[in-house]
Amino acid sequence: MVEADGYVLRIATEKWVNQVFGMAIYYTSLRRRWKPGQTIVFLHKTSVGDSIIGYGVIGKICGKDELSDEEIRECEKYGWKKAIEFKYVKSVEPLPIKETFMKDLGLSGKYLHGLKLDEEQLNSIISQAEGLQH
Repeated sequence: MVEADGYVLRIATEKWVNQVFGMAIYYTSLRRRWKPGQTIVFLHKTSVGDSIIGYGVIGKICGKDELSDEEIRECEKYGWKKAIEFKYVKSVEPLPIKETFMKDLGLSGKYLHGLKLDEEQLNSIISQAEGLQH
C-alpha cells in the first residue's frame, strides 16, 4: 500500500478554522495513517465554493488519553478520536478547488475530506496557493 505524503482536511465551521490556525490543532475521528512530518491541506467553504485556505505540517498525533479533560469533553461531544498537533500552520488566500488539479477528481465538499495526496500533488497545491499571496 502506498503511503500518503499528506491529506486534505475540510474544516466545517469558522470556529474550527480559527482553532486550527490559532492553536495549530485539529481534532478528528477520521482514520488515516497520520504521521509526524506529513503535510495537511485545509479546505473550507468560502464565497467561491470549497477553497484551500492553508496548510500545515503534523508535529504530533494525540489519542484521547493524552488530552485535557476539556478537550476530552469536546471530543466526546463531536465524536472525535484524536488530536493532530501541527509544528506550524500557514493560512493562504482562498484558492478555489475548481482552480486546482482536484477539479478533475470529480469530488467536492465532504468527499474531499481525508483525500490522500502525494508529494507532487502537495507541491502543486502549495505553490499555487503561495502564488496568490501578496
